[in-house]
Amino acid sequence: MSIDKWSPLKELEDMRKDMDRLFDEFAKPSRRRVIWPKSEGLVMPSIELYNRTDDIVVKVELPGVRREDIDLTVTKDALVVKGEVKRSEEVKEEDYFIAERTYGNFSRTIQLPFEVENEKAQASMNDGVLQIVIPKREEARPREIRIEVK
Repeated sequence: MSIDKWSPLKELEDMRKDMDRLFDEFAKPSRRRVIWPKSEGLVMPSIELYNRTDDIVVKVELPGVRREDIDLTVTKDALVVKGEVKRSEEVKEEDYFIAERTYGNFSRTIQLPFEVENEKAQASMNDGVLQIVIPKREEARPREIRIEVK
């Protein structure tokens, strides 16, 4: 029986070689390799929320989602966006080479930083971006105060 001297650097080198082999295998071109990260599951659309003088603007990225598949609810201090990202029925699963988009239902509740006039909210959709403009309540709007001279 022989005793080998332990070398941490050799172990690191072996691990690097194993990782190189793994990445080489993954990078080999294959006509039938399909990547399915999580094709059905939790969809989390990206949002932007920003302040303007008289209103709040919320933008939600919803590429490929039809207006009919979106439900909006506005309360005095929150916005709820619900909908569904549907898979195209015209492409069969076996015809994909790469599929990285996520499909399924989504629901985002966005707390608004001010109380708003929910009955005056307006929504529009352009190029897959849903934009909701919600006027602030009068109390939340900035006011200019005049200083009197005595």
